[in-house]
This record gives sequence, structure tokens and C-alpha cells, in this order.
Amino acid sequence: MKISEASRISGVSARSLRHYEDEGLILPGRFSNGFRDYCQSTIDRVFVIRTLLESGLPVRLIRELLPCFADGSDAGTDAVRAEFLQEVQSYRNRLAARIAVLSDQQAALDTYLREARRTDL
Repeated sequence: MKISEASRISGVSARSLRHYEDEGLILPGRFSNGFRDYCQSTIDRVFVIRTLLESGLPVRLIRELLPCFADGSDAGTDAVRAEFLQEVQSYRNRLAARIAVLSDQQAALDTYLREARRTDL
């Protein structure tokens, strides 16, 4: 199917589909005229990519995980999954640390605003 139909079916813009291709996340086929040809397995992969992106994972981690979904064999997938889960946990911990810093900054600003308003009276 052409990119417009793939976009409609997947709910992802044509621009995003091209971006996924540029990032090496998908590899659509090509028609003889050079236009992209999206098969159902590529659309299924787009659904997985979208879900992972919406959960906040960076493209780098998604790129590492996708071969697990594409490879039908179970050979070594437990080790790959364990390593991937460790990467996700590490990413989550870094995110939690950033949230903590931002929360502290927000609390400091709230305190400042309360004091500033109190002195305006």
C-alpha cells in the first residue's frame, strides 16, 4: 500500500512514517516507480513503534528492541529482553531523577511566589 493509505490505517502521519524509515525503525518496500510500498507487517511494526514512543522510550531503545519483535525465533530473546528491560529501568530511573529535580524547582518557585505576594500586601 502507498504511504497515504499506510498513514490512514496506522494513524501515523506520512511524515512520521518517513521519519521512522530514516531512523531505521521500518523498511518499506518500493514500487517500480520508487514510491514506498507498505505491507501489513510494516504497519504492525508501526503500531508497536507508536506504542513504545507514547510510553516515552527514546528511538535508540526502540531501535534495539524491534529485532525481538521481528525475529520469529526464541533464540537468545530472553537475554535480549533482560538487557532491554534493564535499559528501560535505567531510562525510567533517569527520568524519575529529572522529575525530582523539577519538582524541587517547582516547590522553590511556589515558595518564592508565596513570599513575594505576601510582601506585596
